[in-house]
Amino acid sequence: MSTREINRDAWNYYAEQGDRWSTAVSSNEITQARQGNWHVYLTESKAVPRSWFGELLGKAVLCLASGGGQQVPILAAAGGKVTSFDNSPKQLALDKMVAEREGLSIDLEEGDMCDLSRFKHESFDLIFHPCSNLFILDVRPVWLECFRVLKPGGILLSGFLNPMEYIFDWEQEDRGILEVKHHLPFSSLETYGETYLREQRETSEYSHSLESQIGGQLAAGFILTDLYESFREAGSSPKAKYFPSYLATRALKPGLS
Repeated sequence: MSTREINRDAWNYYAEQGDRWSTAVSSNEITQARQGNWHVYLTESKAVPRSWFGELLGKAVLCLASGGGQQVPILAAAGGKVTSFDNSPKQLALDKMVAEREGLSIDLEEGDMCDLSRFKHESFDLIFHPCSNLFILDVRPVWLECFRVLKPGGILLSGFLNPMEYIFDWEQEDRGILEVKHHLPFSSLETYGETYLREQRETSEYSHSLESQIGGQLAAGFILTDLYESFREAGSSPKAKYFPSYLATRALKPGLS
């Protein structure tokens, strides 16, 4: 079974269980977003600065691997012309449910974040790509595809994991113990095996260096304009006390929009 299939099945399960990233936003949150009072997340606990978006009204927005009835409908209610592109049909179904409930227009596309070939060159003004590229082996195709489908002057907002997250033993961490065990780069599929991941309903995850995350964006042609770090929520992991688990970047495709 491929990494994509393992992760699709895992996220379908999470959507059925209503996990944190698969709980649809309320009608009140949509109403607030329509009135200009909204926030979304590239990382676990820190809202993206509103200044990172610029003017959203009428802009073509690609929500890349961010399905689940949350970020996508909020950005649509805030005025974006939104396309939700996700590997999990059940995450997309949550976006669809909120869209139908609230009268929002959202295009839904199922696929692999590394392959945006169905979209024409320079199709989008903004790409919103929260922490999800840990589910693919190589992030470089993502940055190249994002650069291709963005219009000149377009913005890429992305979140990703600090690779230090993966040096610790997963089972010990569940017991509240941080035990250094794994070398980097890390692959949960190679380390724990497909049987374990499927039995535990775990995703297949990969660490990515900051060189491939930030350097990969630069190599694709982007100009980095801002960055922040973000901690896990207190109590969610023992790592929350020691170092920021996430980074988020704002990058610009050069040229006039």
